[in-house]
Amino acid sequence: MDPVSVELRDGVAWIGLNRPAKRNAINDGLLAALDATVAEAQDGARAIVLFGHGPCFSAGLDLSEHTARDAAAVFHHSRGWHAVFRRIRGGRVPTVAAVHGACVGGGLELAAACHIRVADETAFFALPEGSRGIFVGGGASVHVARIIGAARMADMMLTGRALDAAAAERAGLVTYVTLLGGALEKAGELAAKIAKMAPLTVLGVLQALPRIQDMSEEDGLFVESMMAALAQTGPEAQAGLAAFLEKRAAKAGEA
Repeated sequence: MDPVSVELRDGVAWIGLNRPAKRNAINDGLLAALDATVAEAQDGARAIVLFGHGPCFSAGLDLSEHTARDAAAVFHHSRGWHAVFRRIRGGRVPTVAAVHGACVGGGLELAAACHIRVADETAFFALPEGSRGIFVGGGASVHVARIIGAARMADMMLTGRALDAAAAERAGLVTYVTLLGGALEKAGELAAKIAKMAPLTVLGVLQALPRIQDMSEEDGLFVESMMAALAQTGPEAQAGLAAFLEKRAAKAGEA
């Protein structure tokens, strides 16, 4: 069985973690397959939906295949995870995570690499590394902490606290919560909308917006103006503005 499944439909690549018997625990084989699949999808899709086959999104690092490594090997293994997740976070195609069941440890780090997270009511989120005597290594200390705050992440790691879907939404970790089994449908709905967006707008959201957060106010505003100049003079923007002025486009807040 391939550790990752992929299907392209109407400009959306549906990528599934496919180790259901292992609760989609992430080993080196799955990580390599995910990297290759995402790279291919980013060349041919306009949006990606990332989900887990079986009982959950991902139970994190596959500890059953965890081998003893010295400090240097652990360092480079962690950097390998960073590189794969960077491809998702910094790539050209927006990725929507559809989460159900467990999304813990490395699974949460993977979900945090996505641009939008949708969870159904069965989802829960945890960082159990602290209780196992290890530390996060897939980017959580930067990216999860930026999403929910370092204090809340510290609580999760020190106490083993898990966030259910409602708590994760309140913390800003997920953007949408659905009823049982509804995350995949909602993620597909969002991805279909994203696939129709102007490429320059998508570029600004994926490439400029994260960088602006790390800039001074004045530098961030400068980059915003540059991005606005690029996006608003593109052909898609001209067509979209014309449709709005001619009342052919949906108003803000409408489907």
